[in-house]
Amino acid sequence: MGSKWRKAKVALGLNLCVYVPRTLDDASPSDDAAVRYSEVSSLSPSVSPGARSSDSRPAMPTTPTPSSSGLRLPKSNSRSLKTCAICLASMKPGQGHAIFTAECSHAFHFQCIASNVKHGNQTCPVCRVKWKEIPFQGPTSDHPHGRARISPVDWPQDDAWMTVLRRLPPPRPDSHRPIASLFQAPEPNVFNDDEPLEHHADMAQIRSSTRDACDNNCVRTVEMKTYPEVSDIPRSSSNENFTILIHLKAPVTRTGQNSGGDLANLSAVSQPSRAPVDLVTVLDVSGSMAGTKLALLKRAMGFVIQNLGPSDRLSVIAFSSTARRLFPLRQMSEVGRQQALQAVNSLISNGGTNIAEGLRKGAKVMEDRREKNPVSSIILLSDGQDTYTVSVSGPLGARPHQDYQSLLPLSVRGGGSTGTGCQIPVHAFGFGADHDAASMHSISESSGGTFSFIEAEGVIQDAFAQCIGGLLSVVVQELQVRVESMHPGTRVGSLKAGSYPSRVMEDARMGFIDVGDLYADEERDFLVSVNVPAVGGSNKEISLVKVECAYRDPVSKETVHLEFKEVRIQRPEVAGPRVVSIEVDRQRNRLQAAEAIAAARSAAEQGDLTGAVSVLDRCRKVLSETVSARAGDGLCVALDAELKEMQERMASRRVYETSGRAYVLSGLSSHSWQRATARGDSTDSTTLLQSYQTPNMVDMLTRSQTMFLRGASSQPPVRPARSFTAQPRPR
Repeated sequence: MGSKWRKAKVALGLNLCVYVPRTLDDASPSDDAAVRYSEVSSLSPSVSPGARSSDSRPAMPTTPTPSSSGLRLPKSNSRSLKTCAICLASMKPGQGHAIFTAECSHAFHFQCIASNVKHGNQTCPVCRVKWKEIPFQGPTSDHPHGRARISPVDWPQDDAWMTVLRRLPPPRPDSHRPIASLFQAPEPNVFNDDEPLEHHADMAQIRSSTRDACDNNCVRTVEMKTYPEVSDIPRSSSNENFTILIHLKAPVTRTGQNSGGDLANLSAVSQPSRAPVDLVTVLDVSGSMAGTKLALLKRAMGFVIQNLGPSDRLSVIAFSSTARRLFPLRQMSEVGRQQALQAVNSLISNGGTNIAEGLRKGAKVMEDRREKNPVSSIILLSDGQDTYTVSVSGPLGARPHQDYQSLLPLSVRGGGSTGTGCQIPVHAFGFGADHDAASMHSISESSGGTFSFIEAEGVIQDAFAQCIGGLLSVVVQELQVRVESMHPGTRVGSLKAGSYPSRVMEDARMGFIDVGDLYADEERDFLVSVNVPAVGGSNKEISLVKVECAYRDPVSKETVHLEFKEVRIQRPEVAGPRVVSIEVDRQRNRLQAAEAIAAARSAAEQGDLTGAVSVLDRCRKVLSETVSARAGDGLCVALDAELKEMQERMASRRVYETSGRAYVLSGLSSHSWQRATARGDSTDSTTLLQSYQTPNMVDMLTRSQTMFLRGASSQPPVRPARSFTAQPRPR
């Protein structure tokens, strides 16, 4: 109570004002002043404004009130370091940005709070006080400093604007409910209120549009190549573990080639070239998210909302001790975006961490929807450990085994007694040093999603950007690879496919790999082990296996069958020098590194950090002696850097607990799915090269970093690292 009263006294005793740029209408030839000031009514009508202080702006409170959204801004004794609670950029006077100080004493960049108000918000983003007077803007004149204003979440820019204070009318009993009622109203028992999908074109039009969009600038089908370990084996020799590489690359359909544009607008133009998405975001708003974390989460969600297309749908779930659906599944039209932004801005941090309840609500949105977009996904972000659902078991003295599977609804992971579940990938993001990396990794692994480690708070938007850069470019679904023996003496031994489901038939004559979805330009590599029998007679060449591939086009809904590839090798009487395929060798190295990472993690979890470091060190030495490493292959260089980084993060138990475990698990997730994940501070150009990034991911990541740096500093944007697979394949 004392804290509130002190804040009220400070606010009432200060002269609260708004910076108003000069307009063409009110400027006079003799008036050289660039600004004029307008007083704002104080918090209490019965108290008149105090004497004008020499400092026209009050200090920003650094401790949130109980009703606060939890924005805790950096403490500073210097007013020049005051920070806008919306964009988190400095509000130092003289930087060319108008400052708005509200009646509750909180100050913001005018362009930030005006955009906030324009999208329906009439309360303070910090303390949630209902304002009596609000700022709004309209185009009337040039910006006083000659620059277009910069929006922290990439709202449309304008070069001509004015500031106006508008007094809000008192609410009327018969007035319509505001947009906020969408997420303040009681939740329905069934989430079947998803916004209907619009079907503007028939199938023939969609197919025609897809062909037109792809002509001359994209590949329309999956590219498949095969590589035998060696090209020849003597006829009299046999090999019980002969390796064949199957390489797949998804069609190229880039929607973000213009990095300076808005993906939503680009997507609207080339919409038929990609499948629209149903995205549910499940966000941790527990008490530990208070302050900068929540502010950065809101900004990252603003970026996601602005980059979804009008045919994409979004729902927002917030969880702490309980979970609530703040925003139903709505299309991201102009109105939908405004409502979604307001819902995100309403997030308030408090309570505990109930991940299971948040995922249950997210899964329910997916289950109950009446219509479905071709692509469905859930994004989960948490900075803590679930304390409501996870059960612990295990013998006394051993590290307890935790039932992380109980966090994930059966319907999401495609199981259950009814068998009606449809697997929906959950892309999990562990935020900060205190999250439960093991549970987040388990959730993502069971659902077919990825686990990312956000070590530094400032890169949360980049992590989200990379993820949606992939989700907004799905061009292949239900991809399945079939391997069949062609020679009577050949049998399929094993399929090394990471986390992808694979199976070999009982007679070992045939095997399958279920790959699922692929993003545009995404690549997959699988190793198949077969036996090569000795042959008699004069056979100079034999066919070992044939590889077939089939998938569904998510736009046209057609099933595409690729022409099969035969893997042949020469069978000379006497073979020449053994030349191992670089392509096969590099993928062997990748799998060997992944196995070493898994073994090191297992040792570390048992408390043997020295043994874990030794496992990684031995793997580095083995990789350095391989054919591809001696040839200077880029993947081998990156793998060595990754293993070295993991060794450093296992230097002590404290380092491993705070960052090592999460870093290792995000690496395992990336290698097992061959899909990019965020690991550590991804904006640091000296960290590990990001593997498996697609061009669309890079474009979206570049947009995020450019936007952040444009608003925070004058430094050039950090160039994203190249993908491992983007490097040329030596022949």
